[in-house]
Amino acid sequence: HDVIFGPVRSRRLGLSLGVNLLPLHVKHCSFNCIYCECGWTPRTPSGLPEFPSREEVREFLGQRLEQLAGEDYLPDAITYAGNGEPTLHPDFPGIVDDTIALRNLHSPGSRVSVLSNASMIHDPAVFSALLKLDNNIQKLDAGSGAMLDLINNPPEPVDYDALVNNLQRFGGRVTIQSMFLRGSFKGNRFDNTEPGEVASWLERIRFIRPKLVMLYPIARATPVHDLEKITIPELEIIAQQVRAAGIPAQVYP
Repeated sequence: HDVIFGPVRSRRLGLSLGVNLLPLHVKHCSFNCIYCECGWTPRTPSGLPEFPSREEVREFLGQRLEQLAGEDYLPDAITYAGNGEPTLHPDFPGIVDDTIALRNLHSPGSRVSVLSNASMIHDPAVFSALLKLDNNIQKLDAGSGAMLDLINNPPEPVDYDALVNNLQRFGGRVTIQSMFLRGSFKGNRFDNTEPGEVASWLERIRFIRPKLVMLYPIARATPVHDLEKITIPELEIIAQQVRAAGIPAQVYP
């Protein structure tokens, strides 16, 4: 099964044990990012999505942690990731509680983490569950709704201002991950490293006041081919502006 995968080496989280809460054989996501390594989000999923049950996740995760403990190979992080947006799972809050209990039992040094696009943080139960995590990592690639629509390409409309306001409600108990890239999509040239775009994004970062900002470029194959990987020196210039605002920033190659 692929509900639990790894551990794998993560450029952001160290040795990370993955937890895939999505249907195993199809991408299931609220965004359709033009750089996603999982490819395009299907337009019309066939039938209701088949999520792994809360009980299955608990059982598989417990078994894997016991195995890794026996091998003296416990992970630095237990990370909700996989082929889509993990907070779409209808039992996400309960799974978080189960994961924390299993972590405390088998691998107390592991940090429970999520890689999320922030599209579900308006849901009070999801929001509360995210506050329980050690690494609450949420995406913000754009400084405006127009840029979000172009880069993250959501199938359904996203209220950009509401998303930013909800990120601010974490009160600093959130890490922001931001992808920087340039290229062309649907005939539109774009570059979210341009000074005006960075200024708009930075204004939102100052408002959110996260505990950390992670900046990174494209690292894997993307569904849109006309995309350019941003250089590390360019990302460092943006990171320096974040640090000048009093917010820690890290560039990941």
